[in-house]
Amino acid sequence: MRAAVHRAVEELLVSDPGELTLPAVATRAGVHPTTLYRRWGSVGELLADVATSRFTGDLVVPDTGSLRGDLERWAADVAADLADPDTLALLRAAVGVGESGACACIGDREEQIGSMLDREAARGNAVPTVERATDVLLGALYYRAVFTETPGTPEWARSLVDVLLPR
Repeated sequence: MRAAVHRAVEELLVSDPGELTLPAVATRAGVHPTTLYRRWGSVGELLADVATSRFTGDLVVPDTGSLRGDLERWAADVAADLADPDTLALLRAAVGVGESGACACIGDREEQIGSMLDREAARGNAVPTVERATDVLLGALYYRAVFTETPGTPEWARSLVDVLLPR
């Protein structure tokens, strides 16, 4: 049932985001609306669940042997993912409801940044804080995806690493 509900949410976001209500999702998923109200309670909580499912584990943390190489590859992958229309629709909807959906969209990615920084620190090298890396990389990537009509390109995303790690 959860997969059908998630699929219904994603379809509605693409076809008619203004109709994203629990009854509309229930109809499309072939379940009773009461089931959705009991399990999720609100559109925001449902979007948070869909976002968590979609954004958790979707990117592989690269290991190129250098922090710069890892972050450049990772940032390019994030930019490509955020340029996908389905991903973008889900992200904008999750941010738009203002509940926990927005956090679901970045939590896993913050952990990925942390693991790359930890690996570099274990090599004995100085690293920025997770907060600084998140601000520079995710802040720019997500701002551009959510609030502008021009999602970042992989090339642009790689250039953000120069802001974080000046040469």
